[in-house]
Amino acid sequence: MIPSTFLGGLRLLRASAPRWMKRGAEITAPTWQPQRSHRLYPTGDELYEKTTATRLERDSPEIMFVESYSRQGFIINGNQVVGPCALIPCAILQWNVLSYRDISYESLSLFRLLVPRIEILVLGTGDRVERLDPKLLKIMRENGVAVEVQDTPNACATFNFLTSERRLTAAAFIPVVRD
Repeated sequence: MIPSTFLGGLRLLRASAPRWMKRGAEITAPTWQPQRSHRLYPTGDELYEKTTATRLERDSPEIMFVESYSRQGFIINGNQVVGPCALIPCAILQWNVLSYRDISYESLSLFRLLVPRIEILVLGTGDRVERLDPKLLKIMRENGVAVEVQDTPNACATFNFLTSERRLTAAAFIPVVRD
């Protein structure tokens, strides 16, 4: 080993270089073999871990469940709905909007007036997430209704998840333009 030196108050230790790197030494390949980055067998903990997957399904007929969506509309609890729709507990309604630009105080008034009051309103705005008027969202929040704005495919999934958890949820969906 080469002796240590002091450099600006710091003590540096230098280790000697490997034999194959020294001047005049014959250069040979290292004797180690490459290691695989993955194991071919599970470790002890992995043998006892289990992976589970659940599929959201209707527990009872009174729970709304969005089965599919398309350009034309939606299939909800086996019923085909053409065009934009509003889902409130135990009812499917046609929603009189053509795009996210038509969402207004009046078009959301139904969701503010429901008894029992809903906790969350899930809005599906079509192919993309669109920004709604902040004043409109503030009015809904002041009335005790949280609004979740998403693209329609994600809004359908969110609605299904929330209703499977037995949350008081309503939804309003605009069909997607692309399948």
